[in-house]
Amino acid sequence: MRLKFKRLKEKAVLPKRMTAESAGCDLCACVDRPVLIAPGQTMKIPTGFAAELECDGSYVLLIYARSSLAANHGIAPANCVGVVDVDYRGEIMVPLHNSSQEPYTVLDGERIAQMIVTPVIFPDIEEVTELSDTERGAGGFGSTGKR
Repeated sequence: MRLKFKRLKEKAVLPKRMTAESAGCDLCACVDRPVLIAPGQTMKIPTGFAAELECDGSYVLLIYARSSLAANHGIAPANCVGVVDVDYRGEIMVPLHNSSQEPYTVLDGERIAQMIVTPVIFPDIEEVTELSDTERGAGGFGSTGKR
């Protein structure tokens, strides 16, 4: 399997693993000017590249928060985990949301998220009239208690 990147903007920083054991590679902002994300606001941040994962469709690129941005500044992908399907060839964008009370400025070249290649298991879909019984049944939120 190979993961190819096409630079769409000359100054784009291509994703790379920061250590040999890193699960993913960091994605960097590719912006013409600093982008201010106000408290409660979401901004789509371009990366300046497109990707192609050579596989049979049984893998996906997932975009996660960088823990330091999320923990220290409340900055994380608005959709929690971004999904980049293997047939998508457009620019990878990261919708960053500011959940803090302070504005945050994204700078060009700043590491804003991380991307991980993950297997996809997709079952056959079948409509049925009944589902099997379980101990939990239809018990929803909180039905199993706190401890």
